[in-house]
Amino acid sequence: MRFDVITLFPELFAPHFSHGITRRAFDSRQVDVRLWPLRDHADDAYRRVDDRPYGGGPGMVMLFEPLQRALQAVASARGEARPAVVHFTPTGQRLDQAMVERFAAGPGAVLLCGRYEGVDQRLLDAHVTQEISLGDFVLSGGELPALVLLDAVARLQDGVLTAPAHQQDSFSDGLLEGPCYSRPESLAVDGVEQPVPPVLLSGHHAQIARWRRERALELTARRRPDLIAAARSAGRLSRADERFLSGLGL
Repeated sequence: MRFDVITLFPELFAPHFSHGITRRAFDSRQVDVRLWPLRDHADDAYRRVDDRPYGGGPGMVMLFEPLQRALQAVASARGEARPAVVHFTPTGQRLDQAMVERFAAGPGAVLLCGRYEGVDQRLLDAHVTQEISLGDFVLSGGELPALVLLDAVARLQDGVLTAPAHQQDSFSDGLLEGPCYSRPESLAVDGVEQPVPPVLLSGHHAQIARWRRERALELTARRRPDLIAAARSAGRLSRADERFLSGLGL
């Protein structure tokens, strides 16, 4: 898959692609990322890409014409007349694991990283096919959301993680992931001995699986009851799950 990133700050991206386990996806070009510096598509001596908003108000607005030229250059390089264009904005649809999985199985997209007060609405109306938000807060630009999406997509590619690893992630089955433990088997924390739960040392895979499921159900019920409701509506909760949840008294 290929992601073309239109940005004022391409230097923010390169360090991410050379570190961590997701590097495998970028090195192999399973996730092929091309960076397009927006100022290269300005047409004046000052390489200007923004101006004051009509109607007054604070901040600057990214101009239509440099962005359109950048998008046209990307479309030509991709060999697509109208590629999918993603714009990152607080007004967009919230990014979730289901959306990440759709991107991870798809051909990629053009990622438009806005800055300043926003992007000329006429550009968005003409070219953007999807708007994405990370949540109910405001960042100074679209670069961090673009990196978040690229990282989330990269870790789902074949050979990046151990085969079942991402299947146990939070949200992979609609629930939050429960606790995990490693060596040593017992630790003194503030003077209190805290051992690993015995079931995890039992070697009984069915019991371990059930313990993990119940911890995930409990954590999700306490912190994100909306996810429990969604899982119930989608028929993803078993009778054993429902019995366990009813016993929590929440």
